[in-house]
Amino acid sequence: MELLLLHALATIYMTGLIWFVQIVHYPLKAKVGLDQFPAYHEAHKTRTAWVVGPPMLLEVACALWLVIAPPESMVRAAAVAGLIVLGLIWFVTARYSMRYHATLEAGFDKCTHKMLVRTNWIRTTLWSARSGLALLLLLSASRP
Repeated sequence: MELLLLHALATIYMTGLIWFVQIVHYPLKAKVGLDQFPAYHEAHKTRTAWVVGPPMLLEVACALWLVIAPPESMVRAAAVAGLIVLGLIWFVTARYSMRYHATLEAGFDKCTHKMLVRTNWIRTTLWSARSGLALLLLLSASRP
């Protein structure tokens, strides 16, 4: 049960964080100013790693463990679906988000920024779905 709770907490944390990034943080990148943007983006990258890295690693470790050694009372199909969704999140992160951030390291580019915000909706939607699955897993395991 502790693993399911830890999994749900990591997933819900990441979901809240991605919504903040999508609604507040990424749109505000356009307001920084061209001269300040490279330093801002570098600071963003360094600080974000500390906020995102550990919970993402915890989330994937829990998701893998739930598929490999699921608790008896858990709906295994939901754990597998959650891991697939997490794989999609990591794919979108590598395919789009990391690429657009790398381009923005050279300086602000309006088109790249627009694509970063637009493609981040994919991750926002997927993490929201994962939160639902994580809660379903938690609830299914807590039933007598």
